[in-house]
Amino acid sequence: MTQYASGHLITRIAYHGYDPAGDPNWRLTGAPSQAVYGRWCRHMCGMACLRMALHHRDGDAPSLFALLTGARRYGAYTQQGDEIKGLIYAPFARYVHDTHKMGATVHGELDLAELTHLLDDGRMVMASVSKEIRRPEREPLKRGGHLVLAVGLQNGEIHFRNPSGHTPESREAALPIDRFGAFFGGRGLSLDLRSG
Repeated sequence: MTQYASGHLITRIAYHGYDPAGDPNWRLTGAPSQAVYGRWCRHMCGMACLRMALHHRDGDAPSLFALLTGARRYGAYTQQGDEIKGLIYAPFARYVHDTHKMGATVHGELDLAELTHLLDDGRMVMASVSKEIRRPEREPLKRGGHLVLAVGLQNGEIHFRNPSGHTPESREAALPIDRFGAFFGGRGLSLDLRSG
């Protein structure tokens, strides 16, 4: 699952200046209009992570924009003029708990050891990383700013789902712990799918 309507367009969106509002499949996200989709889709990585977690737990999940509507009611995003701010973790965690009956814990400071412990404990972690984690052979210009869903730890690698991955391999990826750390912003939100 991606934060965009059409995963095959992500390379063009990320690297070639394609306007995502031109995506012909925008209606699949539940957006009320093409313009609204175009305005919000770049900010939907957190909604895509939640959608993946809900789908894993329930076998189904609301649309991206249904989740966005709920999260906005809790204040998980704010708008100041043309600027969108979010995802704001604390109100988002309340939304996840209240609406989806899923345990959600904010980690304002989270190191790699704590992240791996959470994964070992069976949690999924919405981890703040550089968006360039989709090209892990390159060094990121910064850490954080984008959310991926870390789903497990196996053989010294963190397995994660990237909602802005531009290839199938970058959407369902695994990296050695230290290499993941090169992109990791040291914060996130853990999801306990077993309880709310």
